[in-house]
Amino acid sequence: MYIAIAGNIGSGKSTLTGLLARRYGLLPVYESVDENPYLADFYTEMGRWAFHSQVFFLAQRLRQHLEQINPAQHVVQDRTIYEDAFIFAQNLRVSGHLSERDWQTYLALYESIAPALRKPDLLIYVRASVETLQAHIARRGRAYEQGIPSAYLASLNRLYEAWIGAYNLSPVLVISSDSLNYADDEEARELMYRMLEAYGLSRPLV
Repeated sequence: MYIAIAGNIGSGKSTLTGLLARRYGLLPVYESVDENPYLADFYTEMGRWAFHSQVFFLAQRLRQHLEQINPAQHVVQDRTIYEDAFIFAQNLRVSGHLSERDWQTYLALYESIAPALRKPDLLIYVRASVETLQAHIARRGRAYEQGIPSAYLASLNRLYEAWIGAYNLSPVLVISSDSLNYADDEEARELMYRMLEAYGLSRPLV
């Protein structure tokens, strides 16, 4: 089983990835955020570093698929390649930080890569308000994230809602991290596990 977890910056994807990996014996595959050499520069000067940062993430996502996700029997992934293209790169395009030329080059790379990737068996979308996102971002304390504008997070949220409404590659489970505090609340966590087990998860997966 391949479970993909989607959601905005600070929504709680990484926490959920770890919880599911431990409970169900899944291989966890985390986003390479701290390895991106462009990210700190990107948040201070988006227009200059947008293309570089997005191509880095695209290359890392391809490597993760080929080395970990495609061959694994049971795996959970923190953020998908679909979000890279249709949320983050698209947002940079519509906001003017990614030129049409760079967008078309990026899209050609994505479209060349996508057919080689394993499709999820289940997509979990972690929905969160801007207020919750900001609280989570402050809590984890990455210095380069602290100045992310609320308007940027809100714009990503709008694209997420449009994307998840059209997504059709697998079943989708939507979890609200505004109301379901699975990080700290044991009862909320057990409720979430029951929701997931309705989609075929069990302990252990075989």
